[in-house]
Amino acid sequence: MKLQQLPRSPAAMAMKNGLLVRAFSNSSMGTPKLKQCGIQIQHGAEPFVNFSFSNNTAPPLVDDSMEKNDQDPFFYVLRDDLLHPLVNGNKARKLDTLLPLVEDHSVTDVVTCGGCQSAHAAAVAVSCAERGLRSHLLLRGEQPEVVTGYNLISTMYGDTTYIPRHLYTKREEMLKGHADLVAGSSGSVVWLSDILKTSLVSCSSEEGSFVQANAFQRNFTLLEPEKRPRKVVIVNEGAGDAIALLGIIRLVEYLSQTHLFGRDQPMKFIVDAGTGTTAIGLGLGAICLGLPWEVIAVMLADTIEGYRKQEKRLISEFKMLCSVHLVDHPLNEVDGGIVNWVERSHPRKFGNVLKGEVEACRRIAKQTGILVDPIYTLAAWEHASLLCQEETKGGAKVVMLHTGGTLGMFGLAQRYKSYFRRLEGQFPFPIV
Repeated sequence: MKLQQLPRSPAAMAMKNGLLVRAFSNSSMGTPKLKQCGIQIQHGAEPFVNFSFSNNTAPPLVDDSMEKNDQDPFFYVLRDDLLHPLVNGNKARKLDTLLPLVEDHSVTDVVTCGGCQSAHAAAVAVSCAERGLRSHLLLRGEQPEVVTGYNLISTMYGDTTYIPRHLYTKREEMLKGHADLVAGSSGSVVWLSDILKTSLVSCSSEEGSFVQANAFQRNFTLLEPEKRPRKVVIVNEGAGDAIALLGIIRLVEYLSQTHLFGRDQPMKFIVDAGTGTTAIGLGLGAICLGLPWEVIAVMLADTIEGYRKQEKRLISEFKMLCSVHLVDHPLNEVDGGIVNWVERSHPRKFGNVLKGEVEACRRIAKQTGILVDPIYTLAAWEHASLLCQEETKGGAKVVMLHTGGTLGMFGLAQRYKSYFRRLEGQFPFPIV
């Protein structure tokens, strides 16, 4: 099967003898750009063995005439990996609503955690630095001999501390203990969920309380940074909190505009699932806006029972967050089942890379201009490639959400040196 791709933009499509990939970016949460390319997709034990591609620098997002004249399947790639040079993909979406809330409560420091090559930790570090906040990142395991990838970004933009693996398992205790150290005797520590609850109470109170709160914040921010008492907020690993869902729902609202996907066309959104927050946000957005969209999440880091539990928790918290606006709303009847959780084509322990996957990522990048990584986005790419072949003419369109994470390739090159050595080309003639 051949795949066609689009330049920097929001979508990716596929074709019968090949996949037509229409990729579009949503830079600054703004205007999409399109790209087309073609690749040979998986037909054997190793993914994407043979490739061919063609480019269309300015294809239409949805072209009915093409569908009538061409029987080839297609899928879109939403280029959220192009949102920001360092804070890309779903990490940017989550922090888009999380950090403004933190700023509104005069927070000075943010404590969070993640793996050594955590895209979440790096995103928090960069975003906090851009806002004048201090970030404190607790990273699992040992410091690598050479810092690179997301680990390097975290080190450059935030304060990193490496936590032994046996201590990291007690995340709440670990986060709270470090936050207390950062706050010191004169500071205070709050969890993000506590800030959210405070915000909900404030929203239902009289306007006078807002005036007092705003006056306090103005006086607080007028103090020189070193004289402010530290107010430390704890953000869960992966920003898996209900408030982060709003950033994903904002994306759904954007895509449902008439000049993009609209509100009537059936769609199938494919996303790789780490914490599962992004997939749940997409599902909630579709329900809130009454869209005929199905969300399919490729499970990477947990069991289906774990993801369904996370789904129920976030839906419950989101309904509490929006309770004032849910009178006679369809969301009242929902407590789960808004995401179709599926296994990866080649299941493995989370974080492992199988033989041939680095080469598959390289071929996709060379043939389409889209860089995916073997831990996360390759899983979604594979599933979208297969699913689009099952969709008949006039059926639901398939969309892969590119969640970013490509800087993680630097860390993988350290761990899987043999896989990357095989990518080195030989000089075509002897040097004399």
